[in-house]
Amino acid sequence: MTSENNSIELTFPDGASQKYASGINPLKIAGEISPGLAKRAIAARVNDRVIGIEEPIRESGDIQILTFNDDEGRDVYWHSNAHLMAQAVKRLFPEAELGIGPPIEDGFYYDIDLEKMLTPEDFGSIEAEMAKIVDEDHKVSRQKLNRNQAIKLFKERNENLKLDLIKDIDEDLSAYSQGEFTDLCRGPHVASTGKLGKNFKLLSVAGAYWRGDEKNKMLQRLYATAYPDRKQLKQHLFRIEEAKKRDHRKLGKELELFSIQDEIGSGLILWHPKGAVVRNIIETFWKDEHFKNGYELVYTPHVAKLELWDKSGHTNYYQENMYSSIPVDNAEYQLKPMNCPFHMTIYNSKIHSYRDLPVRFAELGTVYRYEKSGVLHGLMRVRGFTQDDAHIYCTPDQLTEEIQRVLNFTMYMLGTFGFEKYDIYLSTRPEKYVGSINKWEEATEALRTALENNQIDYKIDPGEGVFYGPKIDIKIRDVLGRSWQCSTIQVDFNLPEKFNIEYVDSDGAYKQPIMIHRALLGSLERFFGILIEHYAGNFPVWLTPTQVKILPIADRHFEMAEEIDNFLKKHNIRVKTDTRNEKIGFKIREAEVEKIPYMIVIGDKEVESSQPSVRRKGKGDLGSMSRDQLLEKIQLEIKNKKIVN
Repeated sequence: MTSENNSIELTFPDGASQKYASGINPLKIAGEISPGLAKRAIAARVNDRVIGIEEPIRESGDIQILTFNDDEGRDVYWHSNAHLMAQAVKRLFPEAELGIGPPIEDGFYYDIDLEKMLTPEDFGSIEAEMAKIVDEDHKVSRQKLNRNQAIKLFKERNENLKLDLIKDIDEDLSAYSQGEFTDLCRGPHVASTGKLGKNFKLLSVAGAYWRGDEKNKMLQRLYATAYPDRKQLKQHLFRIEEAKKRDHRKLGKELELFSIQDEIGSGLILWHPKGAVVRNIIETFWKDEHFKNGYELVYTPHVAKLELWDKSGHTNYYQENMYSSIPVDNAEYQLKPMNCPFHMTIYNSKIHSYRDLPVRFAELGTVYRYEKSGVLHGLMRVRGFTQDDAHIYCTPDQLTEEIQRVLNFTMYMLGTFGFEKYDIYLSTRPEKYVGSINKWEEATEALRTALENNQIDYKIDPGEGVFYGPKIDIKIRDVLGRSWQCSTIQVDFNLPEKFNIEYVDSDGAYKQPIMIHRALLGSLERFFGILIEHYAGNFPVWLTPTQVKILPIADRHFEMAEEIDNFLKKHNIRVKTDTRNEKIGFKIREAEVEKIPYMIVIGDKEVESSQPSVRRKGKGDLGSMSRDQLLEKIQLEIKNKKIVN
């Protein structure tokens, strides 16, 4: 609040406080700290509200100057660039109608209703107009609007999509203007178009249904990105090109790992033999580690009576993602979208003592969810997938320790597959939730305490918990720095109540356990897709479908090739021998394309010395070595799950 002498006190992230005259703006504060910060400042967060860099501050509280290095700063920067792009499009195509233009990870997009189909050939003229608007350096101004004012404004501008948005907004509205361009927006934005610079790039255009509804009109979604300096933009464009090379859909076909066939159905995966080898390795490792960590494996059906999903609440909260029920024997059966109700039922099949807890059920359970065709994407978004699923039932006293155990287990599993960088979020109570606030606070505190006890850095994601409880989300960073949601830990008071699950406590009273939903890898399909892109198909030896390929030069070398083949197979090495009548250079190149880690070349010299020549993908010729040396090297790499130099 403003003090009587018309001054305010602001506290910075480092805990330091400073008094200022009421009405000071963040840009002036940044300038007093350092000219460099003022130059980089994009916006500010004041008391958990993000404001424009020139917006006056009239109340005391916390402040953080936001730059492009901050998530919220990037969002403001990219959203401002989305307006810049939309203004350029409207100048070039005045008949275009605008939908929405939000910031997204690594950039922004704008949905546009335009009869002319935009193509990459149009990108240059749009970028040139964007650069012109930057040079014009229009001040960006905000105006508050009531509903009637907003309707009148956008009717005059023939922006029917904006009118469609306005009808669903109850609160007061605002619009941002720069030059002749005005857009419905809550903001904030940069102070002027000149602050955006010219380090932007239009990337692609795709179709998108208005408001994500297949019944609505198809719009053109124009994707772009922008950075404060040219070097960052070049690095991002390099990552985009590298990502194209690593696209799991492309590599999946080239390496014969999986396919999606129209005659089977969209979003349904066919695992080919090579992909099935990798899946089996992952599943075997997953099961072994779960046994070591005190889990019991369960298996559950793919369908169940609809009554089960009524009881769990899925038909109320999750109906749009469920397939239609199937009539069987005078009852309705439902393809399962989740495994949880089955695990609850197994728990309820006998009486549990407090001495039994915690109970940990784990399942690689295949589930089916109706996803709209527009969001399906290779292995990353599918309609049938196998969840890396588990449910833990524990007493309130055990909750924090169990969460800590899951966190340790998660980090171990992800680290084993080569992921070492994470973004971790604690997601709190959403607007729509079930259960008492006290239980929510207890669960949230248990998650927070577990994170802090394990010395894990995390961010709060306010209001992003699921309806039945708070959660921890762990997003892995791949080799290109891209973020992928895989692991989640969720506390649930709701389902135990719905299924009336209990345990007998030490005082003889029946009490309700707390349940933890938990996934370490997410789904096998999506995780496999992430692995393909992370490694660009060059899997570590323990995961690769074929670990060794033997390449005899001529027929007279087949005998030694067969001996080595049998020797390696006896030691559980996955090996194949190429006996085709092809030149050795061709065989080596083909094995390289197949991304096989080890190649064994056998010619006259190798037969005479009884020592094969060994090549390692990415390293070239390793020279000759005995069979035992070769086996030891491969086995050590498999054991360590990393490349051995």
